This record gives sequence, C-alpha cells and structure tokens, in this order.
Amino acid sequence: MKELSQPAESAFSDTPQQWHDIDWCRVQRNVRGMQIRIAKACREGRWRKVKTLQRMLTRSKSARYLAVRRVTENQGKRTAGVDRVLWDTPHAKWKAAQGLKRHGYQPRPLRRVFIPKSNGKERPLGIPTMTDRAMQALYLLALAPISETAGDPNSYGFRIERSTADAMGQLFVCLSKKASAQWVLEADIQGCFDHINHDWLIANVPTDKAVLRKWLKAGVVHKGQLQATDAGTPQGGIISPTLANMALDGLESQLKQHLSVTRAKKLKVNVVRYADDFVITGTSPEVLENEVKPWVEQFLAVRGLRLSPEKTQIVHIDQGFDFLGWSFRKYQGKLLIKPSKKNVKAFYSKVKGVIESSKTARQEDLIRALNPMLRGWALYHQPVVAKQAYSRMDSKVLLKLWRWAKRRHPNKSLEWVQKRYFSTTGDRNWVFATTVTEGGGAKREIALYSLAGTPIERHKKVSGEYNPFDPSMEEMGEKLRTERMLKKLKYRTQVASLFQSQKGLCLLCNQPITRETGWHDHHIIYRSQGGRDSLDNRVLLHPICHTQLHIRGLTVSKPALSGALLKA
Repeated sequence: MKELSQPAESAFSDTPQQWHDIDWCRVQRNVRGMQIRIAKACREGRWRKVKTLQRMLTRSKSARYLAVRRVTENQGKRTAGVDRVLWDTPHAKWKAAQGLKRHGYQPRPLRRVFIPKSNGKERPLGIPTMTDRAMQALYLLALAPISETAGDPNSYGFRIERSTADAMGQLFVCLSKKASAQWVLEADIQGCFDHINHDWLIANVPTDKAVLRKWLKAGVVHKGQLQATDAGTPQGGIISPTLANMALDGLESQLKQHLSVTRAKKLKVNVVRYADDFVITGTSPEVLENEVKPWVEQFLAVRGLRLSPEKTQIVHIDQGFDFLGWSFRKYQGKLLIKPSKKNVKAFYSKVKGVIESSKTARQEDLIRALNPMLRGWALYHQPVVAKQAYSRMDSKVLLKLWRWAKRRHPNKSLEWVQKRYFSTTGDRNWVFATTVTEGGGAKREIALYSLAGTPIERHKKVSGEYNPFDPSMEEMGEKLRTERMLKKLKYRTQVASLFQSQKGLCLLCNQPITRETGWHDHHIIYRSQGGRDSLDNRVLLHPICHTQLHIRGLTVSKPALSGALLKA
C-alpha cells in the first residue's frame, strides 16, 4: 500500500456513492461556513438574507448528511417512533440522507412515553420517527446560529459550550459580594414544554413556517389513540429545546429595557436562566414582587406560559434557595454554594437502588456499576463547597455496602467479611475493593471510587457574550472546548494525553473531538497483528471516522502534530 502525504480529504471522491464515501471534513466545513454567514446576517439585521441562507443550507447535501449522522449517533439512535423504523445500517443512512426533502414532507405523530420525575410524577416524552428527527436536526442547523446570536447573555440551558456550572458561576458573580443583591425571585415555569403557544412560535421563530407548523400539529399516539397537539413543543424532539429557549429569550434583555438599563443596575436586577428554570436578583422584595414578577408574568402570558405557584418564591439570600441541584446561601455574609439536600437524597436513593438490586452480583460487577455514578456525581459538584457532602455520602454508601456484604455470609464472622470485601489502600481503611484477573493472567485491584478524594476546583465560566458562530470568538471557543474536554478526561490520563497530542482533533477528518461527538481509541497496528497498547500505537477518532477507516481499508499514522497521513 502506498502512503499519501496530501490532506485527508483527498482520499475521498467529490461525489460519494455510499455512506462511507462521505468526506466529513468537507461536509462540516461547508455547513459551518453557511452557519457563520447566517449568524453575520442576523447580527446585521438582514432578515431576508438570513432566510435565503437558511433555505440554501437546508437544501444542501452536506447539511442532510450531518442531520442523519446526528440522529444515528446520539443516545436515541435505538429508539424508534410510531413507524418502528431504525436507521442502523450504512445503506439505510445513505437512503435516508437522499430522501430528506421539504417537498411532500409530512411528519408522523409522536410516540408518547412517560419517564419518572424526582417528585414522583411522570414527565411525558414525545418520540418522533427517525425521518422527523432528521428533518428537525436539518432545520436546527439553520436555526442554531440565530438562537445563539440573539439569545440572552445569561441563558445557559441547551446551548453550545454552556452548562449548569456556568449558570452557577454567574449567580456567584451576582450574589457573592457584600454589596450584591440580597433578595432573589426563584422561579419555575409550569409545564413549559407542554404549554408554549403555537401561534407565537410560528410568528416569531425565524425558520420555515410551514414545516414548523406541521411539527407542532403532528399529534401524539398514546395507547393506540391519536391525540391532537394544540399547544407545546414535545420533550423528545431534537429542535424542541431550541424552540423553548427562543420562546424565553428576551426575559433578561427586555426586562432590563423595561426597567431601563441604569435603573436595573441600581436595583441590582440580574437574570440567570437555565432552560425553563430562572433566578432574578433584586435589592428588595418589593421590587421583585411589585415590578419584576408582574412583568415576567405578562411576558410569559403572551407565550401561553405561567409561573408555577408552588415553585416560585421570593427569598432572602440568608435564607437561601436551591437551583440546579445546588443550595445558594450566605452564612455571616459569605456566599456558600453546596449540593442541595434534595439532590443528595435523590442521588443516595439511586445508589441504594443499585446496591439492593445487586444482592447476588459479583463484587467487581457492583463496583463497575457504582463507580460511573459516584464519579459523575462528584464531578458535577466539584466546583462548589462539597467536601462535607462527599464525606457524608461516602459514609452512607460504605454502611450500605457493609450490610450488603454481611447479608451474603450470615454464618461468617464480621472479621472474615471485612477481610473478604474491604482492604487498606494507602492511608484509606475500609476500601471496598477486590482483585480481578485480566487477559494474560495479570491481576489488578479495582476499588470503589472515593468521593472524598475528589479535589474541589473552581469552574471557569464562559463569557455571556460568547457566540460559537462568530469567527472573532473562534480562538476563545477552541480554548474553552479543549480545557473542558481535558477536565472531563482528567481521570482517564491516557485518553487525555492522546487528546492533547492531537490538539483535540480527529486524525482522519481534522475536526474537533467534543463531548457531543464522542471518540474511539484506535490502534494503528491492530492488536490482532501484534500491535501494542502503548500511546505511540493509538489515536483518537470520531466513532463514524473509525468505522469509515475500517470499511474503506484506510490507516492513520501519528503525525508530527500535522495532518493525518492516509494509506489507501
């Protein structure tokens, strides 16, 4: 086989004939170029050009390929709609991409399912068919640049490179100082996704009105019965979070215009929103009750929404409030953010359920089931004052595991049970651990993740003005994405090392590896051919690029931090 030194995309034909012929580097470059132009036209207020560019993008082959790729790689790829169709083969994906057209498109009804909520109630989800999901993903590619450009600066839910930790960081900025606002309107919208006014969405969301109307009026099928949808946007649709965000955009900017920017600053009115949960600060309860809350209620009423009476309240910062799983409260003038009691209780119930359902499981299987849960919970609360919560949770989990171990051996002494299931590691006693045998006969100890061993690290908040579709902020976005990926990979040192050496790029398509795209760990010389597990024989690739590489018989070689080399 002959080694090629030209860029990776040269190994692909200009006109792909099947799914694995698609040049994803070119596809993403084409789509991103159009999205940047849409965002620029939006900033300039040139709405006729926005509409023209959106039409061009949704009719392009590149956008159709990306839309199908998204719905066949996300978590819902194995969940079918009412037609029970899945796109699980390259041929099905290719055929689907060719058939994504506006002309003659008629969405199918949603399949209604229910998932439990933390308060014991059930949350309805509407599952669209694969075709409808792909069409939503296609039109979302054209809508995302507008929602990111026109969105409120301190809206953090369902937006690119924004998270709950960013919302927490903004609240810390608004509440932590001595002169900060002392009163908080903690608000929650009642059934936001279920009650958004369809007419308002169709009139105000800058996308294809006819297609949007069809999605909103598609109806749902529950227990074999077709039910009409007169309001709301279904939880489960790809475009739904963006539609809900756009319905609430203006809550921050228009409120400050209503009060006047100078007066809002004087009254210390700040809005921090994550999806349909939001917090508004103020200098006094009268300002929040008599001026801010009535305006918010009027703002929401136009959109068919209203505040939840049970979950909306005005509190003093010394009394504290819960938001996104954290408790915000000042103690003798110092703001402390801790895991909320409700969040801690819900998490322990989840852990307890896993342990109780694993009464006959092997110890190593139980450890492998618990560790991702414990690590995920610990990393979520890592930016806040969580050491005490970590230690308490460790103690409660340890006690539960001790009971689990004793129950398995009722006729053995407590000392025997302790030696069988617990060990001493370093300065830690009572470590729930066991020894496992790996391939080749090598033995290794695996232990339960220690919550108390998680270091507290302050979160670096994204700028409220950050726009992923603004070329002037490209460097900021790359730095932010890289830092957050490395933090995510902190406990996977080898993957983090590969990610850093590749500058965060897939070596086949030269596009960023992110939390959304995921990655595969590829061996350049296959292990079946004697390849080693050392870092110099491994690279990170996107899952779809990894599949493409094997199907087409390509190989990548580790570059000297330049583009990937291909063998055909």
